[in-house]
Amino acid sequence: MTTKATLYLRPELHKALKMKAAQTSQSMSETANQAIEAALTEDLEDIRSLRERAGGPTESYESFVAGLKADGLL
Repeated sequence: MTTKATLYLRPELHKALKMKAAQTSQSMSETANQAIEAALTEDLEDIRSLRERAGGPTESYESFVAGLKADGLL
């Protein structure tokens, strides 16, 4: 599944993207998606982790801080 987006690229970025796509026999969209994914890998992992933990157990702030103190981290 994909979402259409309009991006405004500086001319030199557009040229580099176009050249890279041609070199790798990919579309500009595929090349841009790979570059963006590489740049945002950590953020994507965080989003996936948050989705997995949604609806899971929660802990109060006080309990969390007490745990950190007990572990010598605070």
